[in-house]
Amino acid sequence: MRPGDYLPFGQLLILGLQHAFTMFGATVLVPIITGLSVSVALFTAGLGTLWFHLVTNRKVPIFLGSSFAFIAPVTLVVQEKGIPAAQGGIIVAGLLYCLMAALMYFLGPKFMESLLPPIVTGPIIMVIGLNLAPTAIQSASENWLIAIAVLLVVAYVNLYVKGFLRMLPVISGIIVGYILCLFANIVDFTPIREAAWFAVPDFSWPVFDMAAIGLIAPVAIASMVEHVGDVISVGATVEQDFVKDPGLSRTLVGDGIATSLAGLLGGPANTTYSENTGVLALTRVWKPEVMRVAAGVAICLSFVQKLGAAIRTIPAPVIGGISIVLFGMIASVGVRTVVENKIDFTQPRNLFISSVILVVGIGGAVINFGGGLQIGGMGLAAILGIILNKVLPKES
Repeated sequence: MRPGDYLPFGQLLILGLQHAFTMFGATVLVPIITGLSVSVALFTAGLGTLWFHLVTNRKVPIFLGSSFAFIAPVTLVVQEKGIPAAQGGIIVAGLLYCLMAALMYFLGPKFMESLLPPIVTGPIIMVIGLNLAPTAIQSASENWLIAIAVLLVVAYVNLYVKGFLRMLPVISGIIVGYILCLFANIVDFTPIREAAWFAVPDFSWPVFDMAAIGLIAPVAIASMVEHVGDVISVGATVEQDFVKDPGLSRTLVGDGIATSLAGLLGGPANTTYSENTGVLALTRVWKPEVMRVAAGVAICLSFVQKLGAAIRTIPAPVIGGISIVLFGMIASVGVRTVVENKIDFTQPRNLFISSVILVVGIGGAVINFGGGLQIGGMGLAAILGIILNKVLPKES
């Protein structure tokens, strides 16, 4: 079904609920890991998606959800400086999207291709996944039996189950893991009892801390790689060229301002969701209105406080089992990127660039510029990769 085709409201609502259900697991997993508010994350995901559709002339069937790329630096900042400091970094990260959008508007899409070729993007994506590995292992270590059981459920649903349920391996793993935790008596229902049924999400006001900004904002470079890939992927799925119309400059502005809005209110950085692209391919219903319905559902769910409290009761081993799969898959996508683009690692230049990105990104290197400004982790790895790709001579 193409964008211009008629769809009854009842069917539109059901399809929107399906997309909301698809994004739900990953969108709420990020605030659970980082310590941000689940209800605010749902609200800002819905709000950001509606904004994205407005900026892109309501043409691109994309849902914006919580970004995994920012988990490591946001978690670190929340632990050391608090949620408001993380919000300031997320706001600046969104503004970097807008800066890139302006450059692309004046220099054209090929500017992005020259800035972020596969030899840079592949290792950056690997770093995103591998940098999160300690978080997954720490959570899983609280009960390895449950974590492994969750992992096996996710694998079984993803590989062997047919039909729509195959699109829900994360939700399936969480449900089975939660039931096992109930039998093990390790679920604390206190947050559910204390929460109201309906309440305004617990928004918070940002603080602009230079150290937090230096750690979080540069990750936008890595996240932009994911954005461009998703926009191209969605276009291929629905047989339209969104790089030309509405253009990457518009999609970047939509994603960037949505991320800044999320930071302003206390939510995680947003990103385009590949999970929902999979549903587009499965159903062949390509109407952008369906995503806007899903956004409305997410906003409504954000006001159901008992739901957010119930999500917070998911024990760490369940999150650990899910995270092992999700974070490993992110790293594997990076490997696939270099394989599909036939990157020649017999060339010393390519080996050098990828080596620097991997070690700097995974090792957690930080450069302190004084005055509280520092850049580290994935952001620093991405910046060094871009510089090396530009200055090192290409081998013939």
